[in-house]
Amino acid sequence: MKEYWTSLASLLGVLAFCQSIVNSIFPPELRFAILKLTGRLFNLFSSYVYFDITEIDGVNTNELYNAVQLYLSSSVSISGTRLSLTRAVNSSAVTFGLANNDSIADSFNGAAVLWEHVVTQRHSQSFSWRPLPDEKRGFTLRISKNDKSLVLDSYLDYIMERAAEIRRKNQDRLLYTNSRGGSLDARGHPWESVPFKHPSTFETLAMDPAKKLEIMRDLRDFAEGQEFYQRTGRAWKRGYLLYGPPGTGKSSMIAAMANFLGYDIYDLELTEVHNNSELRKLLMKTSSKSIIVIEDIDCSINLGNRKKRCSSAGNRGGSSSFYEAATEMRGGGAGSDEGGNSITLSGLLNFTDGLWSCCGSERIFVFTTNHVEKLDPALLRSGRMDMHIFMSYCSFPALKILLKNYLGVEEADGNNAAVGGVWKEIEAVIDKAEMTPADVSELLIKNRRAKDKAVAELLEILKERAAARCGYEAVEEEQEKRAVEESKEGGGGAEEEGSEFSSEKSEEEEDDEKIK
Repeated sequence: MKEYWTSLASLLGVLAFCQSIVNSIFPPELRFAILKLTGRLFNLFSSYVYFDITEIDGVNTNELYNAVQLYLSSSVSISGTRLSLTRAVNSSAVTFGLANNDSIADSFNGAAVLWEHVVTQRHSQSFSWRPLPDEKRGFTLRISKNDKSLVLDSYLDYIMERAAEIRRKNQDRLLYTNSRGGSLDARGHPWESVPFKHPSTFETLAMDPAKKLEIMRDLRDFAEGQEFYQRTGRAWKRGYLLYGPPGTGKSSMIAAMANFLGYDIYDLELTEVHNNSELRKLLMKTSSKSIIVIEDIDCSINLGNRKKRCSSAGNRGGSSSFYEAATEMRGGGAGSDEGGNSITLSGLLNFTDGLWSCCGSERIFVFTTNHVEKLDPALLRSGRMDMHIFMSYCSFPALKILLKNYLGVEEADGNNAAVGGVWKEIEAVIDKAEMTPADVSELLIKNRRAKDKAVAELLEILKERAAARCGYEAVEEEQEKRAVEESKEGGGGAEEEGSEFSSEKSEEEEDDEKIK
């Protein structure tokens, strides 16, 4: 053993002596040229090409490095032997990353690629306006020469898109409001924001499942339709109108849409906006991938149906009535008396479908109302409100979703003794009762610890409302019949009076003729 270490020491001494001789005979420039030539010969006969992606490009951060890091932390197609796990603040997801000086394999369209995370110590810095990290980090991408065009043309763009999607999903969604009207804050922003934590999803939304699938499919087509909108020359936006009685889940639908797409929400309060110019500025300060919401638009400002206003003005008669109707159409009627609001219907139409609406991309406009008949048809046409969604009273399919959410009752539990006895009875009366999902939810929340009691009480209330509704409809029908009969009787009397008047008139004419 002693002889072995002696021979090894002698060999190392010979190598050190040879190195000193080479360094003294061959200058550094020549040694660098030899190494460069050797590398070129190796690359010439190698079947792979290598790309380096450093963390800092000069003095700027390399966005591609951050994109690769995000992509490698979430790609399900990646397999590795050594990974680093991280969990961000205020995040429920655990992500993994590539450990220092370790490699990981990936594939794209059948092409195999290899990523290596290279971390080395940076040389000491003499002086710099921007101090650099002690470690020099970067990724090395190894691909086959035959796949070079595929990777450079498509793979890197795919990584950037996936990274943007991951970044949007990981970051907190925000709910914006224009509580200051159109005035700007110290940073020049007219919107105030709070974290958006609404738990509503399409899975928990009390609505007909077929209708929900239709809405989800439409939203998914919109989010993935950038190429389609560019090819057809349309602005990348879409409008939804949610209408129906109060308590039918319009706000929950908006929250479910935001959670489904991962978009921010801009809750636009029109009563805080003073004129069309401020409205336009608010639109310009909204970001892409967002939902712009105007709730209860029929109650916000005076934007009623122009046809009805014109007809009512004609019935009043006179130039003053026409002037009042024209003033209301310009938005200077009731709206201007309340806080000086002078938003016009034309300004709102341009906000949703004018030239200024194209200043951003991938934005959704959502209007809600309880009385759709009060809105002007120009606001409801396609291109402004592309999809009209009626939020109806609680139907039986929606009720099954509520029973599952609040009581844990599945659809298969219809044969259960706790529910099966009243299941068919509920189905028979729920449409006649016209009970909103909000009322049903409140009842189930109150009795969520007693399943049998909750279902029995729900059935009782549904029967009472259905009976009251039937009685109310019978009274309405009776009143309509009486009104029709009275109108007929009044018409007959008028005819008789008319005949008497004509007979009297004829007698007077006869007297005049006699005098003549």
